Amino acid sequence: MIIQSEIVQVPAKSDEVLHFLKNTENLIHLLPIDQISDWKATTTECSFKVQGGIMISLVQIASEDPFELKMKSGEKSPFPFTLTIHTKAINDLTEGYLVFDGELNVFLKMLAEKPLTALFNIMSQNLKHYFTK
Repeated sequence: MIIQSEIVQVPAKSDEVLHFLKNTENLIHLLPIDQISDWKATTTECSFKVQGGIMISLVQIASEDPFELKMKSGEKSPFPFTLTIHTKAINDLTEGYLVFDGELNVFLKMLAEKPLTALFNIMSQNLKHYFTK
C-alpha cells in the first residue's frame, strides 16, 4: 500500500529543512503530539505509540537522493514499511511531501489507510508550520 501526503511549501531553504529532518529527534515536531505517547528518539531512529496502543519505530536508512530522508520500520513496528520524506528546492522555499510504502494485508489496509493518510498530511502541514514560526 502506497500513501502520499499532500505537497506543502515550507518557508525555508532545502538544506535547512533537510538538516532538521536528518535528526530523527526532530520528528516529534511533525507528529500530532496529542495522539502519541512513549516518544523515544536518537539522531537516527525513533519509536512511539499511536492511539490504540500500536508501537511504531523508524530507523533512518541510506538514500541515493540527497533531497530525501528515507526511513524503514524498526523491529517494534507491527508490519514492514518505508517512509520517505521528499524535498525539492524552489528558490528560498522547499516543497515537501511524505510517501509511505507498507506491506499490509487487505484487512489491515482497510483499517489503516484513512488514519495513515490523515497522519501523513498532518506531518506535512506540521513541517510547514514549524518553519513558519
